[in-house]
Amino acid sequence: MQQLNAYLEDESATQALGGALARAVVPGLVIYLHGDLGAGKTALTRALLHAAGHKGAVKSPTYTLSEPYRISLDGQSVNLIHYDLYRMSSPEEFLDAGFREDFDGSNICIVEWPEKGEPVLPPPDVRVLLTVSGHGRAVELQALSDLGLLCLERLHYPPTP
Repeated sequence: MQQLNAYLEDESATQALGGALARAVVPGLVIYLHGDLGAGKTALTRALLHAAGHKGAVKSPTYTLSEPYRISLDGQSVNLIHYDLYRMSSPEEFLDAGFREDFDGSNICIVEWPEKGEPVLPPPDVRVLLTVSGHGRAVELQALSDLGLLCLERLHYPPTP
């Protein structure tokens, strides 16, 4: 398993990592975001979406469970779907909502609180672990598949000046 560890001192470091991820993600990628409330899961997703060209607001899909976005990757239009499963009471809700069909190998799916969707949630290609550490955040990215390895190989973080 390939992994990357970093320390995000502040919001600009989170934005830099989101920007690096926007340049590294590929269609079909499934990313799980793990971390306590306030650890920065939505902030990282927001930074990725804005770096990928999304101009509007990016809100946490806590109540809607999912928010779809259209982004451009290497000139190709791709769906990125952001899930927040925190309020789901059972994995069956994930199935009943038809979300499993979104994991079709062409959409990028980013899932907050993935443990709420186990065992029906498709497995991740990349697992991101965020923890509050001092005034910032410790982050660990783990590649768990060939697609995840490709993403981490394409990831250039921290950015070189």
